[in-house]
Amino acid sequence: MKLDHLKPFVGEHCETTATGTLLQQLGIELSEPMLFGLGEGLGFIFWKMKTMDFPFIGGRIKPDQLTQNIARNLNLELIAKETSSSVKAWAAVKELLDGGQAVGLKLDCFHLEYFTRPFHFAGHYVAIYGYDNHYAYLVDTRQQGGQVKTSLESLALARAEKGPMGSKNLYYYLKQGKEKVDLKKAVRAAIKNNAKEYIHPPIANIGYKGILKTGAELTHWFATSKDVANEFGTTAMLMEKAGTGGALFRNLYRDFLRESYALIGLPTLKKAHLEFIEIASRWTEVAQLLEKVSLTRDITYVHQASALLKTIAGQEKTAMEQLAGI
Repeated sequence: MKLDHLKPFVGEHCETTATGTLLQQLGIELSEPMLFGLGEGLGFIFWKMKTMDFPFIGGRIKPDQLTQNIARNLNLELIAKETSSSVKAWAAVKELLDGGQAVGLKLDCFHLEYFTRPFHFAGHYVAIYGYDNHYAYLVDTRQQGGQVKTSLESLALARAEKGPMGSKNLYYYLKQGKEKVDLKKAVRAAIKNNAKEYIHPPIANIGYKGILKTGAELTHWFATSKDVANEFGTTAMLMEKAGTGGALFRNLYRDFLRESYALIGLPTLKKAHLEFIEIASRWTEVAQLLEKVSLTRDITYVHQASALLKTIAGQEKTAMEQLAGI
């Protein structure tokens, strides 16, 4: 059974791709940068725990929050549920599919059979639009193949896997709200909310403070790394290619600001868009420097990346302070 006439969303980032597919089933077609912006998605985190092999650098807000914000800003009803029972989790999704409803799933992509380079990441999202006796039919990001399939057994394992950012078989879907949305107002509110959250991080490893912390930590990370080539090379790859849209999500936000200026016409948005053109290019440069570290083990590139991160932190803080006042 597959849902007829479902239009899969084609995107770079997993959560916007999954949620975008659900939105298109409701007849709501928006660009990926617009979804990312309406989701108040721009952020930063430097995450380091003793149980982790090496620190994680992330460029967006927490998992789940993006879709929650999209639903709120578009006046949609979001129904999200979890269960520790894999049997109940599949029965619930199957019932929704049988009723014609595409469903968003959060899972660990390690178990998905179409991933050519499996790795554990429990904050991955897909949309499911069909199933048969052996396979589940999914919508994933462009780089993972778009419309793909995986065995029902592998899907169950992926949904139930525990780990950082994981959930208990989380599934969600969207319904039309009672009121139509004013997109101009929604975009403006999303920008203000995102900016205020960004410039007031609750702890020092989040937002612009987190970027500064990362710059300060790079030398220690390099000195204590067990595998410089793997750790810095993987980090560079994750920043540029692992569903971020490039430049650690800054390309998406740059393009969102361009669309927002075209929609609303505020000069502040044009100015911020121009600033994020430069910011995004600098994030790509940081990723390139980390890749050079992995290839050469030359600390010179570590110092260059640290200095660049300090510059980026100041630029982002200034840009977001301006956006908070629109």
